[in-house]
Amino acid sequence: FSGIVAINYFSEAFGNATRSIVGNGALVKKIYLPRELFPVSSLWVALVHFFPQLLVLVVGALIAGWRPSPLQLGAGVFGFLIVTVFSLGLGLLFGAINVVFRDAENFVDLILIVATWVSPVLYFWTNVTDAIGTGPLWWLYQANPLTAAVELFHLCFWFPATDETSPVLPNLGWIGLGALILSGLVLLFGQATFRRLERQFAQEL
Repeated sequence: FSGIVAINYFSEAFGNATRSIVGNGALVKKIYLPRELFPVSSLWVALVHFFPQLLVLVVGALIAGWRPSPLQLGAGVFGFLIVTVFSLGLGLLFGAINVVFRDAENFVDLILIVATWVSPVLYFWTNVTDAIGTGPLWWLYQANPLTAAVELFHLCFWFPATDETSPVLPNLGWIGLGALILSGLVLLFGQATFRRLERQFAQEL
């Protein structure tokens, strides 16, 4: 359930941010505001919906005997930060692209469906190594920021209770750091693309 909470947050933040400019076209044309406010506000809406799910998760985990260490709590915050930065970067990128190419939001819907299956939400990461080994495909799988974020959520809420069936991903700290750096680069690229395309917003809308 902890992985589902993380993916739900990502999906809502990314999906809403993608549609935020087109969905607020009248405001974009009539009122001058920093256009980034629309994707950012979509992220805040996703946060509002995220915290009740997080509360249910925390209560359920406490009832099940969860007693987190500072390291586990830090892992949860780390995973949350990765998802936030990654979803905002993608939201800025595709929010701008969606103004110029309206079918972009359909592509994003496909990404959101795939996102659940390319990160260890509904299965253990060990199932992936059993299927593809530890070669290039495994490294590509680990490069997905959502993989690190979901595993950090798992570490926060379930380890070591589930250690017998799903050990902690090796080098999770370094993988998480790489995921955060990659998410930051996505954010910078998304912001740069947004700034470049926003000159066309009024015309395209």
